[in-house]
Amino acid sequence: MRHHALRADAILLLVACIWGSGFVAQRAAMEHMGPLAYTALRYMIGVAMLLPLVVGPRWRTRINRHTIPAGILLGLIMAVAANAQQIGMVTTTASRAGFITGLYVLGVPFLGLGLGHRFSAGHLVGAVLAAVGLFFLSGDVSGGLRTGDLWVGLCAFCWAFHVVIVAIAAPKADAIGLAIVQFAVVVVATTIATLMREQPRVSEMAAAFIPIVYGGVFSIGIAFTLQIVAQKHAPPTHAAVLMSLEAVFAAIFGVLILRESLSRPELIGCGLMFAGMLTCQLWPHKRTPAEKAELTDPVR
Repeated sequence: MRHHALRADAILLLVACIWGSGFVAQRAAMEHMGPLAYTALRYMIGVAMLLPLVVGPRWRTRINRHTIPAGILLGLIMAVAANAQQIGMVTTTASRAGFITGLYVLGVPFLGLGLGHRFSAGHLVGAVLAAVGLFFLSGDVSGGLRTGDLWVGLCAFCWAFHVVIVAIAAPKADAIGLAIVQFAVVVVATTIATLMREQPRVSEMAAAFIPIVYGGVFSIGIAFTLQIVAQKHAPPTHAAVLMSLEAVFAAIFGVLILRESLSRPELIGCGLMFAGMLTCQLWPHKRTPAEKAELTDPVR
């Protein structure tokens, strides 16, 4: 029981770290190629990674009535989120994108009400702290709201839906099957959009080879699959708070690898947003029976 919860927490922290480092790869890729092409290619790699685990005698247990409908819905949400984020990365920094994306943690409790996950006053306090932090991070005090920030904000909204839907689907669906179906939907949708809006060249893909491979293998193939595995044993709000720490990792990797810098207002904004995330998690509240079952059921 407790072992499952601790393992899920460790996996979600690893997912956050991988996604945070992925912002650096995304930013680097945007120097060489279009956002849609990059998204399509890295999700293709994700599909290729998981395909050997699906083909063969076990394919019926992995791809079934539980994985296909949920995978298609998750894939459509993911396609909008991933491409909005990637488009936003063209005109914003890895650090800013990481923190804005982390705002999805504030939407999960409200969207999860239908699952019986009530939110406390702490979630409202956390929302206010995060909103003020976002103002300092990307508002007038730091040079005005960038177009890229709005795109990444759309991404955050979609990720909140994604976390809640995964919480519904994960207990019944096979993690590998669910992951590969949603990846395949993203590949189809984004490839069509790429052919309509961009003209990718082989030279561009070659120049962005390392970011493409890193994003496909780690951020997509490994991290998103681990997310589904972990959410079998973690309520959506709890999972969202842990995964939102990708924002912290994004800022760290952005400074260390890309040599990006954070101004004083941006540092204040980051601190306020981080405080908002912690408030959502640590503020005492009564758990519903559904939440208690997810945290203590030893057979999950």
